[in-house]
Amino acid sequence: MLHDAAKFYESWPATMGAAKAANPEIGKAFGPFFQGLMKDGALTAKQKELIAVGIAVAVRCEPCIYSHVEKCLKMGATAAEVMEAAGVAVMMGGGPAYTHTSVVAAALKHLESAAAGG
Repeated sequence: MLHDAAKFYESWPATMGAAKAANPEIGKAFGPFFQGLMKDGALTAKQKELIAVGIAVAVRCEPCIYSHVEKCLKMGATAAEVMEAAGVAVMMGGGPAYTHTSVVAAALKHLESAAAGG
């Protein structure tokens, strides 16, 4: 499995823009739900994003992994915390989830490199 995190982060805005243009009602319905749920509450927004990474790995959704790894880092999660959340998903999801931790690692590598200016 080869992952091109740079290509994903470069193309994702246009990809989702096309999806939103094709059916704006989906975004209008999903956006407020996402925004309302993914803020601090009984769980912090960071904790919720870590949970989202775990679920993304468990269900093997590469765009979800890339998106939520980025959000985790923006919420102040460390790479170790993100990988540990991915590890919990592996424990719950077995081998198929384990293979998707490579997507988490690719996302972290790309985002850390980008943050360092490279």
